[in-house]
Amino acid sequence: MSKNVMDTLRERGFVKQTVFEDDLYELLGKESVPFYIGFDPTADSLHVGHFLQLIAMKHMQMAGHKPIVLIGGGTGMIGDPSGRTDMRSMMTRETVDYHCECFRKQMSRFIDFEGENGAVMVNNADWLANLNYIDFLRDIGVHFSVNKMLTAECFKSRYERGLSFLEFNYMLMQAYDFLVLYKKYGCRLELGGDDQWSNILAGADLIRRKERQPAFAMTFTLLTTSDGRKMGKTAKGAVWLDENKTSPYEFYQYWRNVDDADVEKCLKLLTFLSLEEIGELCKYKDERINVAKETLAFELTKMVHGEEKAEAARSQAKAAFGGNAEDMPTAEISKDTVAVSDVLVAVNAAKSKSEARRLIEGGGVKIDEEKISDANAELPASAKEKGEFILHKGKKVHIRVLVK
Repeated sequence: MSKNVMDTLRERGFVKQTVFEDDLYELLGKESVPFYIGFDPTADSLHVGHFLQLIAMKHMQMAGHKPIVLIGGGTGMIGDPSGRTDMRSMMTRETVDYHCECFRKQMSRFIDFEGENGAVMVNNADWLANLNYIDFLRDIGVHFSVNKMLTAECFKSRYERGLSFLEFNYMLMQAYDFLVLYKKYGCRLELGGDDQWSNILAGADLIRRKERQPAFAMTFTLLTTSDGRKMGKTAKGAVWLDENKTSPYEFYQYWRNVDDADVEKCLKLLTFLSLEEIGELCKYKDERINVAKETLAFELTKMVHGEEKAEAARSQAKAAFGGNAEDMPTAEISKDTVAVSDVLVAVNAAKSKSEARRLIEGGGVKIDEEKISDANAELPASAKEKGEFILHKGKKVHIRVLVK
């Protein structure tokens, strides 16, 4: 085995918390270690929030370790207390299986499901759905101290709103997952976001108590902006890896528009560019940082959507800032559309007419090079006559609109 993967993860800024760190470092340096990361199957696509886990999984696999992708078909039905305000809706097994298949397709762009240390995908509904509650309490519940559980951050933050017994079970079930994977695959390590620390630690602790064997936990820094907000959200909602939910162009633009302060961190965490190359790209803090942003956007779009779509998204983005209109994202409106506010809604640049009017009044809308400031303004006659125009919304959204 070559370089210890823990050094790679540390250098790139992944590692937030670990337990028995020296032992884990030694283990990762001398043998192939089966490890797992859990994913909730609550949608038919992964989103940017999952990105960091996938990249970490790839680093681990490239270093010779075996990934186990755990889909939470069982735990996903009861809700996770780590900061969520909503309870999960119950899903049928068919829905979960379909989501698993979607995840597998998207993940196969990042990790390898074939070969000696090829990833395996498992669903915890397979062992949780038919558990005998009495046996579970006797075998697993006996190893948990309620006093200790109540000190966990994920529970403390819920006291005021109230914590249901349903959610309280989540830690036991996630810990049991780790135990099952230890017995079935020799899994020795669970990885995840730092908001999962208490749950991950509980699993490693359960194996050590019950099996008298070493087991390890490691969490990663959460993907947040420099001011602490979670990345991967836009005004329209989550940034998805499925191109039918977030187009390759929108995906590219999301990364192209990250704040200057976040570019270096994102390049280290989310791409496989060398640290030397990243350092070179980010050494200037003036307008030259835009090259780093374009590199970030291109690399990530290429990973998720392939090189061809990444090239197309890059061309569209360049076109939007003064290049070729043919490469810009295109939308159509009816020739009967009169008001500029209706155009904004029709091409999904605004969610409602009232939002469109606010955008116009705020000075953020142009038709070709003409600024529109009247909320009731009609589409300029020149735009209708030529059958197409460029709609500019703020500095970042530029759409070629065809009048049909």
